[in-house]
Amino acid sequence: MPPPLLFDLSQIDLTDEPIFDREAICRVNPQRFEMQQLDGILWYDKEKLLILAYKDVTEDEFWVRGHIPGRPLMPGVIMVEAAAQLSSFFVKLVYELKGFIGFAGIEKAKFRSVVEPGKRLYLLGHLTKFKRRKYTCSVQGVVDGTMVFETLVSGLNV
Repeated sequence: MPPPLLFDLSQIDLTDEPIFDREAICRVNPQRFEMQQLDGILWYDKEKLLILAYKDVTEDEFWVRGHIPGRPLMPGVIMVEAAAQLSSFFVKLVYELKGFIGFAGIEKAKFRSVVEPGKRLYLLGHLTKFKRRKYTCSVQGVVDGTMVFETLVSGLNV
């Protein structure tokens, strides 16, 4: 049985326009082209250190052709990359950090269901630890109300 969600999605209007779109995300995160895994930030709470973003998974993703032919499934490593991008964006937003945020580690990851093209992957994040140079963020992925993965990622301000 999955753990409870980091926060109640029913309290957020998921049809709202993003408060940060892809262009705004690119002003903070360096990933581009195939490696940009965030399409929008819908909501955040600086005081509670919570954030909600999404990735619209399309038929044009670079991995669709080969993972898995005839039944494309988003690779778990790409889900974790999306979590890392969410956390680095949020750390820079909350703490107004300059410079590069590097992906430092995956402390745990559990994959509970699949993510297929044509779906919106919601990414729920909670910044759990922050020190001057290192942070940890818990992230959950949700598709159609079902938790598809959970992970704890860390990053470094280098």
